[in-house]
Amino acid sequence: MSRNLEIAENLLRAQQRPTWLPGLDPPPYLDGTLAGDYGFDPLGLGEDPESLKWYVQAELVHARFAMAGVAGILFTDLLRVTGIKNLPVWYEAGAVKYGIANTSTLIIIQFLLMGPGSQAKEGTFFGLEAALEGLEPGYPGGPLLNPLGLAKDIKNAQEWKLKEIKNGRLAMIAMLGIFVQASVTHAGPIDNLLEHLSSPWQKTIIQTLANSGS
Repeated sequence: MSRNLEIAENLLRAQQRPTWLPGLDPPPYLDGTLAGDYGFDPLGLGEDPESLKWYVQAELVHARFAMAGVAGILFTDLLRVTGIKNLPVWYEAGAVKYGIANTSTLIIIQFLLMGPGSQAKEGTFFGLEAALEGLEPGYPGGPLLNPLGLAKDIKNAQEWKLKEIKNGRLAMIAMLGIFVQASVTHAGPIDNLLEHLSSPWQKTIIQTLANSGS
């Protein structure tokens, strides 16, 4: 009886929750319990429960790195354009030698940190889950990774999870935009913004794309 009631509640929740396409019936394995679940899986990648867990972790990792990347690119680009700091444009930063570590070391550290699924199950985060006071897979805590003590009750932190994944998805789209504009204009985002503001009606994305093809 309780099982039937649970199924009925999940179906009701699925009918009431928003979907990425109004009127769409989300697939049954996306029942709205995941943060940011709007029933979007046109390729059916999440049909297998284990694969779905991996994709959830992969999206979290990439969302967090995208947020850090967008903030880092905009901040350093602002320092460069204003002349406060002598820095390379972001897409040339990888060719610069840094005193803290060589390029190979930095790449290895990035691969370790970005390994999607590294927290998909207990015992896979280098055995440091206890030291980091992991809240649940994908949400480590402790003074190092949760210094403000936000969402300590992670089971009831759905609003925090939703805000994070929404901002992370926006950041991933922003990173794609930054990649494209760098490829087309060969300049940083702050440079592009200043150029647009200097002549808003003549220097737009439409003119830029049209000129790049000529």
